[in-house]
Amino acid sequence: MADDQEATQGQADEGAAADPGRERWRATTRARAVSRSPERQERFLTTSGLAVRDLYTPADVAGLDENEDLGRPGEYPYTRGVQPTMYRGRLWTMRQYAGFSTAEDTNRRFRYLLEQGQTGLSVAFDLPTQMGYDSDAPQAEGEVGRVGVPVSSLADMEILLDGLPLGTVSTSMTINASAAVLLALYVAAAEKQGVARVQVSGTTQNDILKEYIARGTYIFPPRPSMRLVTDIFEFCSRELPRWNTISISGYHMREAGATAAQELAFTLADGIAYVDAALSRGLDIDDFADRLSFFFASWSELFEEVAKFRAARRMWARIVKDRFGATNTRSMACRFHVQTAGSSLTAQSIDNNVVRTTVQALAAVLGGAQSLHTNSRDEALALPTAEAARLALRTQQILAYESGVTETPDPLAGSYYVETLTNQLEAAANDYLKEIEALGGTLAAIEVGYQQRQIQEAAYQVQRAIESGSKIVVGMNKFRDEETATPSLQKIDPEGERRQCERVAKVRAERDPAAWEAAMGRLKDCARGQENLLPPMIEAVKAYATVGEVCDRLRAVWGEHRELITV
Repeated sequence: MADDQEATQGQADEGAAADPGRERWRATTRARAVSRSPERQERFLTTSGLAVRDLYTPADVAGLDENEDLGRPGEYPYTRGVQPTMYRGRLWTMRQYAGFSTAEDTNRRFRYLLEQGQTGLSVAFDLPTQMGYDSDAPQAEGEVGRVGVPVSSLADMEILLDGLPLGTVSTSMTINASAAVLLALYVAAAEKQGVARVQVSGTTQNDILKEYIARGTYIFPPRPSMRLVTDIFEFCSRELPRWNTISISGYHMREAGATAAQELAFTLADGIAYVDAALSRGLDIDDFADRLSFFFASWSELFEEVAKFRAARRMWARIVKDRFGATNTRSMACRFHVQTAGSSLTAQSIDNNVVRTTVQALAAVLGGAQSLHTNSRDEALALPTAEAARLALRTQQILAYESGVTETPDPLAGSYYVETLTNQLEAAANDYLKEIEALGGTLAAIEVGYQQRQIQEAAYQVQRAIESGSKIVVGMNKFRDEETATPSLQKIDPEGERRQCERVAKVRAERDPAAWEAAMGRLKDCARGQENLLPPMIEAVKAYATVGEVCDRLRAVWGEHRELITV
C-alpha cells in the first residue's frame, strides 16, 4: 500500500517544483499518520483524471506570473473575472430556464419568476420548434409543449412575450438549428411592442457545432448551418448592438459525459471555429468578438469547476489576442452563463438534488459566472413545478445575499490548489486543442467523430465507476433512503397540443397570402445566394410565415444533415 501511494504521489507531483519542506512533512508527520490510519483510497483524482496531491504549497505556484497569468479583475487575461468589481457592483443575472405546454402557460411562469425576483428570462423551446417543425406537423405529434414552449409563428411569440418588459429584461433563447428564425420572431415581436432594435437585449444560443457533437437537434448540414450562425453575427453587429450573438455551449457536451477538461477544450475549439467563419465572412474580430458568450456546466467537484471557469477566461483571452489579433480588450473577455448539472440529479431521494445544486451553484459563483440557472429538485422526474422552480431561485438568492461569497472578486485566487488546478486544466485542454488542430480543425474533427468518441469513452468510464460502486452517488448506489415519496409533478395540459395546432391553422388561414408568397420567394432566393438571411426572415415572419415553412424552404435548398454511422 505504501509503495502504491508513493507511486501515485509521484504522478501527482509531476510538474511541481521541488519542496524540501513538503518532503520532510511526508517522511515524518504524514508517514506517522498514514501508518496509524491509511488514507481511504490509493488514488485521488478529479473528474478529468488529474491526480490530487496530498499537500499543495507555494512551490506549486512558483512559476506563476501574477501579471501574465492572473492579472486583476477586469483586466487581461481575465483569469480573476471580466468585471473590475464583479459582484460588488452587480450580481449575476438570475435566469431560470422555463418553457412548457403553451405560450400562455409559459408566459404565466415567466411573470411568476419575475415577481419572485428573477432578473432575466430564459426560454426553453419544445423539440418540434428546435427541429424546425410546426406544431401541427406529423413529426411533432406527441412532442408539442413537452420539453419546452411551442413557437410556430409570430402569434405564438407575441403571446409568449405579452406584458414582459423587453426593453429592460434580457432574454436568453436556447435554440440552435432554427436560431435565426426565432431571433427574427423575437425582433418582430419586440417591434410590435414598440421596443426599438437598439434596446433589444439577450442571447441566442446559436451553437450548432455542439449539436453535431453531443445533442443531435440539427437540421441542415454543417456548412450551411455555419452560414446561419455568421448571418446572425453580421446582422446583430449592424442592427442589435445589445444582443449576444452566440452562447458557445460546453454544457451539453458535459451532460453527454465529457470531463471538465474536455468541456473546456471542445467549447473553446467551437469558439475558434465560429471566429474563423466570421473572419472568412469579412468581419473584423473587434466588430463581433465582444458579443460572443459561453455556456458551461457546473458539477459538484467544487474546486475543479472553479478552476475550469478561471482557465476558460485565461485561455480565451489568449486565443483572441494571440491567434486572432484582437486589440479591443472587450473582445478578449470570456463572459459565460452557467447551468447546474441536470444529469447529476437523481430520481431517487430528490431532496438530495437541492444539496447538489447548491454546491454546483456555489462553484459557478466562486468561478465568476455572469448568469446562472439552478436546476430544480424534481427535474429528474419531470419539468419543474412552480414551487420547485421558486426553491431553485431562492438558492441563488441565498448565495447572493447571505453567503458572503460575493464580497470580493475571485475569492479563491492564490489558493495553491486552485491555482495549480487552473494551470493543469489549461494544459489538459490545450492538449485536446492540439489534437483537433492536427485533424484539420473543429469541423474536420467532428466529421471523423473525434469529439464524439472522447465524450463517449469518458461517459462509459463514469458509468462503470457508478456500477462498481467506486464512484458514490448518494441515495442511488449508497446511502439509500428506506422510504421515499414522489412529490406532485408538473403536468402538461393534454389539450394544449390541440389548442396550439388550432392556432397554427388559424394563422395560416388569416394571413395575407400575397405578402406571405412574396416574402417566402425572397427568402428562398437569398438562401440560394450569399445575402444575409436575417432581413428576409424578419420579413417572412412579419407576414406570418411559420417556423416550419421557413425551415422547409431552407431544407429545399440545402438538404438535411444525416449522421454518419460507422461500424
